[in-house]
Amino acid sequence: MAQASRKTQQEIEQLISGYQQSGLSRREYCERQKIPVTTLDYYRQRHRKQSAHSRQLVRVELQEPSFRQESEGFTLVLSKGRRIEMGWGYAEQHLVRLIRTMEAV
Repeated sequence: MAQASRKTQQEIEQLISGYQQSGLSRREYCERQKIPVTTLDYYRQRHRKQSAHSRQLVRVELQEPSFRQESEGFTLVLSKGRRIEMGWGYAEQHLVRLIRTMEAV
């Protein structure tokens, strides 16, 4: 029985990305790629764990305009061009949670 070749991290990421974009079932995709379904499942699980560990908070700087009315809010610009527009009446933990969620997407 032939031993399966080890895939590089780049090859694994290409497999995962290819599966996600294919619209195929796991079984169909794996048959086309000639890999066991369990291998794809293992790669996907490992990728999710690595992604979860690599998430981190980013430092942001909030700049208030020189004038503001209480009814106005602010816009927070995140990486990848994401923007959060909020009013001033928020709990800090809600903003932190929102930023984490937006950075993870």
